[in-house]
Amino acid sequence: MTLNIQQHLPQDFNPDSKVWVYQASRLFFIIEALEMEDMLKEFTDNWHSHGTPVKGFATLIFGRFIILMADESATGVSGCSTDSSVRLIKSIEQKFDNHLFDRQLLAFILKDKIEMLPLSQLTYAIENKFVNSNTLYFNNTITTKKQLETEWIVAAGESWLAKKFKIQPD
Repeated sequence: MTLNIQQHLPQDFNPDSKVWVYQASRLFFIIEALEMEDMLKEFTDNWHSHGTPVKGFATLIFGRFIILMADESATGVSGCSTDSSVRLIKSIEQKFDNHLFDRQLLAFILKDKIEMLPLSQLTYAIENKFVNSNTLYFNNTITTKKQLETEWIVAAGESWLAKKFKIQPD
């Protein structure tokens, strides 16, 4: 599994571009991904903030993560334009019956596969050495393009989960 996501991101967006990451509860099927690609393109082509076009980008990465990006160096994203993006994500969630707002579901890379783990089971997974502070984790709390490129896929111990590993040696 190649983790280099730069090849999937626009190079002409400011590093401070606003980013939202929506993690799916399951992989999208190919047919769903193709249909969603059209939905994402139509949205970004018509995304506006107070009547001004937003320089936007959206893509599905690893079949599970919807990345939405707005380059605010030209046009800021207002509350209404953010709300419109949330409506898009909710429509994708409903259309494909795939949960995209569950922040209690964590994504790790285990044996070259993305595996999902409910936050409620993290302590058990640590105690039984299924995950440790070096396990790669998708830190969906990132908010900028630069963070997406450098801090999205990190060792769990370098993320907000670090405090969970203080009790357990690796």
